[in-house]
Amino acid sequence: MIDLDQLTPDGEQLRHAFGCFPSGVAAVCAMADGVPLGMAVSSFTSVSLVPPLVSVCMQDTSTTWPRLRRCARLGLSVLAEDHDAVCRALARKDADRFVEIDWTAGLSGSVFVHGASAWFDCSLHQEVPAGDHAIALLRIHGLRSEPDISPLVFHGSRFRRLAAM
Repeated sequence: MIDLDQLTPDGEQLRHAFGCFPSGVAAVCAMADGVPLGMAVSSFTSVSLVPPLVSVCMQDTSTTWPRLRRCARLGLSVLAEDHDAVCRALARKDADRFVEIDWTAGLSGSVFVHGASAWFDCSLHQEVPAGDHAIALLRIHGLRSEPDISPLVFHGSRFRRLAAM
């Protein structure tokens, strides 16, 4: 028999266990004060068809999310398997994140990464506090998808690619 009634796990144990589950990687981006602003997230998931909603989780310590949440529209790009450098650029703290990223701005101010497997033009629908994160529910206003473009996968603290079976 397995006994899981142990002391509350610490952050390192949780990160290790959460890393056992693969996730896709998305970019959340918008035009802010005339320049592109964005960040990478690995907590993107579909939520609802009616109304059309997706969610992403944002760490409370993020300095980017407070600026993005004020934007009327947000572009969510599901990163493709060759976008590992894009993901690293969007995670930078001190540099221009978009200097080496090919991107396009939508008419509403959303920003999309070229070559992504899907684009969602969204607005912030609701934000829910959740521990040391906020769950941002995003309402989808428009989309484009390219199912033949394989997504970037994050698993075990590394980028991976899907393999056909």
